[in-house]
Amino acid sequence: MATTPAPTAEQPMDDDARRLAELGYKQELRRKWSGFSNFAISFSIISILAGCFTTFGQAWNNGGPVAISWGWPLISLFILIIGFCLAELVSAYPTAGGIYWWAATMGRPVHGWFTGWLNLIGLVAVTASVDYGCATFLNLTLSALFDGWAGTGHQTFGLFVVILALHGLINIYGHRIIDVLQNVSVWWHVAGAAAVVLILVLVPDNHQSFQFVFTERFNNSGFGDGDTGGLAFWFYVLPLGFLLTQYTITGFDACAHVSEETRGASKAAAQGLWRSIFYSAVGGWILLLAFLFAATDVDAINEAGGFSGAIFESALTPFFFKAVIIISTIGQFFCGMSCVTSMSRMAYAFSRDRAVPGWRLWSKVNRNGTPVNAIIGATLAGLVLTLPALYQRGGIPVAFYAVVSVAVIGLYLSFIIPIFLRLRMGDRFTPGPWTLGRRYKLLGWIAVVEIAVISVYFVLPIVPAGVPGNPDFSWTAVNYAPIAIGGVLLGVGIWWYASARKWFTGPRRTVDQAEPEPEPAEPS
Repeated sequence: MATTPAPTAEQPMDDDARRLAELGYKQELRRKWSGFSNFAISFSIISILAGCFTTFGQAWNNGGPVAISWGWPLISLFILIIGFCLAELVSAYPTAGGIYWWAATMGRPVHGWFTGWLNLIGLVAVTASVDYGCATFLNLTLSALFDGWAGTGHQTFGLFVVILALHGLINIYGHRIIDVLQNVSVWWHVAGAAAVVLILVLVPDNHQSFQFVFTERFNNSGFGDGDTGGLAFWFYVLPLGFLLTQYTITGFDACAHVSEETRGASKAAAQGLWRSIFYSAVGGWILLLAFLFAATDVDAINEAGGFSGAIFESALTPFFFKAVIIISTIGQFFCGMSCVTSMSRMAYAFSRDRAVPGWRLWSKVNRNGTPVNAIIGATLAGLVLTLPALYQRGGIPVAFYAVVSVAVIGLYLSFIIPIFLRLRMGDRFTPGPWTLGRRYKLLGWIAVVEIAVISVYFVLPIVPAGVPGNPDFSWTAVNYAPIAIGGVLLGVGIWWYASARKWFTGPRRTVDQAEPEPEPAEPS
C-alpha cells in the first residue's frame, strides 16, 4: 500500500507537521480534524448513551441509588484529575502513539513497552464491550419491534459480530466523512440524552422521592447477605458499583491517538481531552438521576438484574420505551465507531515502532492515509476477547462485566505509568502550550493513588459464584479480567526479557529533523 508523501520543499510543513517531525515522525495520516472533531471522538467514546445504559446494573446491584447519585460525581472528579494530567502530556507530545510514546520518552523503552500493551488491550476491550452493549440494546429493540424476534444470547452475539464488522468497514471506507460522523455523534449524544431526560421526567405518572435517590442503598451482589451497613458493603460491594462511572468515562485518550490528524494539536488535543470528561460527567449525572427518579418499580428492576431497560419498560408507555432504547442504541453505535478509530490508530502507532508481531502489516496505511490492516486486526482481537460471552447463561452478564473490567484496568494502568514518570521528571519536563504548572505534583499523586485502588477492585470477583472454593462456583461466573490482564502482562514480560529488550528501543524516528529529547529520569 502507498503512504502519504512527507512534506517537501514544494509542500512546506505547517506548525503541526513541523512539531511531529521534531518528535520523530513524518506526516502520514491526513491532518484534517478540527479541535471540535478531536473533542468529539473522546466525547463519543465516553458516550453517556452507552455506559450509563449498559453498566447501570453494576451500580444498582452494588450499592443502589447512592452508588449512582453520589458515586458518579465523586469518581468523575478523580477521573477529571487523571484527564488533566494526560492533557498536559498530550500538549507536550501530540503523537498517535500517545500514552506509550510518553512513557518511553520520559522513561525507558521498557516503560513504553508495557504501557503500549496495556493501552492496546484496554482499547480493544473498550471497543468489544461497547459493541457488545450496542448489540444487547439492538437485540432489545428488535424484540420490542418484532414479535418473532426472540432476543436470545446467541442472537446478541451475532449482532455483536455484525456491528463490529460494520464499524471496521466504516473506518476503512469512510475516511472522507469519519470526522464529520464524529461531530454528528456529539450532537446525537447531547440531543439524545436531553430527549431521554425529558421523557423520563414528563411521561411517567409517578417518580421516586429525593430520599430514595440520594439515600437508598441496595446490596444485590450476593456478598454480605444483602447487608447495606457493614464493612463488606462499604469497602467491597459499594466500590464495585463505581465501575459504572469508571467504565463510562474512559477512552478519552482517543484525543491523543488522533492528534496526528488534528490541526493545532498541541492545544486542541489537550483541551479536547479534559473537556470531553467534564461535559460527559455533567451530562451523565443528569441522565442517571433521571433514571433513578423514574425507577419506581424496584422489584421489576431487581428481577432484571438491575438492567436499565427494566426502568424504561416499567415506567414508560410502549412508544416511549422504544424511543429511549432506539436513542441509546444509535448513540452506542456511534460510540463503537469512534472506539475502532482510536484503537486502530494506537495499533498503527505501536506497530510503527515495531512492538507488535507482524508490525510491517499493521503499520501500513493506504493512499487515503487509513491504517486498514490495523483496523482489521484490532477488530478481530475484540471479537476473540468477547468469545466467553457465548457461554453466558442468563442472570448478571458476568462475561460482559469482565470485558468492561479488562477495559478499565488496561487503560488506567497504561495511564499511571506516564503520569508517574512525569512526576519523577519534575522540572526536567518541558511542557507544551497547555500545562498544569506547579499543580502537577498534587494532581499527579492523586491520579496515581486512584488508579492503583481501582485496579485492585476491578480484578476481584463480581458475584459469589465467581469465588474459587464457593459451593456454587462456576467458571461462567468468573471475572476473567485478571486472567486476561495477567496473561498479557506475563506474555509481554517474558517476551521483553527473552527478546524485545535487545531490539525494542522505543519510538523509532521516520524523519531526520528532530530536537533533543528530554533527558530520561534517573531510576528511583
